[in-house]
Amino acid sequence: MIELPIVDKRQQRRRKPDWLRVKLPIGENYRKVRSLVDEYKLHTICQSGNCPNMGECWGAGTATFMILGNTCTRSCSFCAVKTGRPPEYDEDEPRRVAEAIKLMGVKHAVITSVNRDERKDRGAEIWYHTVRMVKELSPQTTIETLIPDVRATWDALERMISAGQEVVSHNMETVEQLYRKVRPQAKYARSLEQIKRIKDYGKRTKTGIMVGLGETKDQVLKTMDDLIENGCDVLTIGQYLQPTKMHLEVAEFVHPDVFKMYEEEGMKRGFDFVESGPLVRSSYHAERHL
Repeated sequence: MIELPIVDKRQQRRRKPDWLRVKLPIGENYRKVRSLVDEYKLHTICQSGNCPNMGECWGAGTATFMILGNTCTRSCSFCAVKTGRPPEYDEDEPRRVAEAIKLMGVKHAVITSVNRDERKDRGAEIWYHTVRMVKELSPQTTIETLIPDVRATWDALERMISAGQEVVSHNMETVEQLYRKVRPQAKYARSLEQIKRIKDYGKRTKTGIMVGLGETKDQVLKTMDDLIENGCDVLTIGQYLQPTKMHLEVAEFVHPDVFKMYEEEGMKRGFDFVESGPLVRSSYHAERHL
């Protein structure tokens, strides 16, 4: 049993602890990736989501591409991606994403998207053609798609995940008890069912949650049990960081020892792979579990 430190949560919220400090993005690879993203007019969740690992990942020549624009139809209280009415589809986007991935020489590509609830197909056609084009131009590249909630539009889900990607991820984001506060337009049971359907389709399944939003340890462990029951293979757990003053405040900066405990508990429960740490995000070191 790990002895966990007793901390004053009010004092924790005053400033980020040392274990959350990251290096500024620098280096030749970082500049190369930045240049390609700008040249091909692409969106990345690294930028839109204010990811703390952007310097590390871009410095290593990798990025998580975000398709279907950078305006989301949802208004989750944790997310830095802007919300509103998205523009029309950019039908040339699949080609540009695929060409950028080829030029970067990416071995394992991660692709995500905003929610497009205004579309009957939830963006499934663009998803399908993006993955197919990446496979055509870079046949040796493995692909992980981090897909949104399709609101039980299961034919759209099947189209999204039938293009040949090796891993399909759908983030739960938080525990069931915090869904109304954190993901007001989503449903815990529906996201679990989406993961189960992905598994039943024969795909490697993955999800991610954040901690530090006010959840209890028992609630996190119960979420793990629910995920195992619904066929989830890979789990990531990271610290929630407030992107702006308009978003939810951090309830707690979770100590690294707690993340280690979550990793050990996840492996005991039967996940194939658990990545758990303060700076972990759903696409962080995504190639490791392959």
